[in-house]
Amino acid sequence: MLYLGCPQWSAAHWKGRFFTSDCKTADMLREYAQIFNSVEGNTSFYASPKPETITTWSNAVPDTFRFTFKIPKYISHELALSQCQQELKQWLDLFSPLFSRLGMVMLQLPASCSPEYLTRITDFIAQIPKELTLGIEVRHRDFFAKGDAEKRFNQLLMHTGVNRIIMDTRPLFSEPPATPAIIDAQQKKPRVPVNVIATAQAPMLRFVGCSDLAANRTFYAPWLNKIRGWLNEGRTPYVFFHTADNHDAPLLARQFIEDLGIPHQVLAPFPAERQPQQQTLI
Repeated sequence: MLYLGCPQWSAAHWKGRFFTSDCKTADMLREYAQIFNSVEGNTSFYASPKPETITTWSNAVPDTFRFTFKIPKYISHELALSQCQQELKQWLDLFSPLFSRLGMVMLQLPASCSPEYLTRITDFIAQIPKELTLGIEVRHRDFFAKGDAEKRFNQLLMHTGVNRIIMDTRPLFSEPPATPAIIDAQQKKPRVPVNVIATAQAPMLRFVGCSDLAANRTFYAPWLNKIRGWLNEGRTPYVFFHTADNHDAPLLARQFIEDLGIPHQVLAPFPAERQPQQQTLI
């Protein structure tokens, strides 16, 4: 199974292009799930939803849909994984009604999190329930240097069955900062090497594309064979597509799958494409 998605499901600028033109905000997740079978849930990084919101999310998607949600920034960045047992337990308890729909819990660590944090990372991994799949994204350069620090980190992930999340921002940084959206994205997204490795069963790729959809082909061409290889090995890859403003992210995802050459629901007509078009009188 290949899980595919974007970093958001609520996007007003998708109305009339991907969502139906009259799609209400409350219905966006339902229409999103008609296009994709997963989503990169970034909202949980900044704030925790209400319990009734989680129930609403669960009811809006089919049984085959898989959410991925980020561990709160308060735990990963402010507490730096230190003495966070109670905060993590509260977060896991909140999301427990969604456990059957959780494809992965994502831990995004800041660039300040160096290999010196390996003990904290190890202790954190031990607190995640075995029924959940965990992915970790690191941004400190020593984790990409091919040295002992990276080897120890990768070995830890392989030993504990944790996925190393891979972020490919090469396309984003290949274009000049010509728009406010590109400037903002280049300031916020990490410019780290792309070290390709599957440390566990569900490797995750976060691909941040450039504005020219066709130009992205050069960057994701090697990923096509890698994704095919992971699928042939029986792995369950997750691939999420970003652009600077995410305006065309669904089109980038569809283009990728067309080039990958495997069936996927993103190839079906978007809800907007299925919506009857208003006839114009001549």
